[in-house]
Amino acid sequence: MSTFLFLYRGYVTPTPEIGRAWMEWFESVGDRMVDSGNPLSGGAEVTPDGVTELPLGPDSLTGYSVVRAADRDEALALAATNPMVTSVVVHELARM
Repeated sequence: MSTFLFLYRGYVTPTPEIGRAWMEWFESVGDRMVDSGNPLSGGAEVTPDGVTELPLGPDSLTGYSVVRAADRDEALALAATNPMVTSVVVHELARM
């Protein structure tokens, strides 16, 4: 099994229906969920040139989870079932 970071992109104002869809998705993932993560609020990007505020919007990173999957294909298939707003960015976590 490999471990994958799911980064959720996109923001809409939460509704009870959205919350229910996420809870149902977390339940469907079951024991493959390593860390259900947390929602992210507006952030900031720090570069050598300074700090840029990152407001919530369609391109914002808005949360993360860590899941186990047999391989990348299984992780991508699982991400496709997520009640995403815009997209789910999937990265395999390197073993160190």
